[in-house]
Amino acid sequence: MDMGAVVDNDVLDEVVRMLVDVIGEDFLLDVEVGRGTTFNEDLAMESIEFVALAERLQQVYQGRVDFAAFVAGLDLDEIMTMRVGDLVAHIESRLTASAA
Repeated sequence: MDMGAVVDNDVLDEVVRMLVDVIGEDFLLDVEVGRGTTFNEDLAMESIEFVALAERLQQVYQGRVDFAAFVAGLDLDEIMTMRVGDLVAHIESRLTASAA
């Protein structure tokens, strides 16, 4: 079994749970959230929801993942087209770096 895939699925599952908390389960009933799901176009997230997501990331990963710094490193086009998989990859890289 590929342990990287297990970690990936765990992080993706955690991010999806956070999105359900932030956006609401009713809204996500019609959307299958995966790595290719965009925050802007597919999920129609607003800035206040990004703030709530950042707070959840802080609670779960306790400073090992800095969402604000991650977004600050992106240009506007990258933010507008950011996918769930981009965030998952960032989280995985931070968890790997903090474990080293």
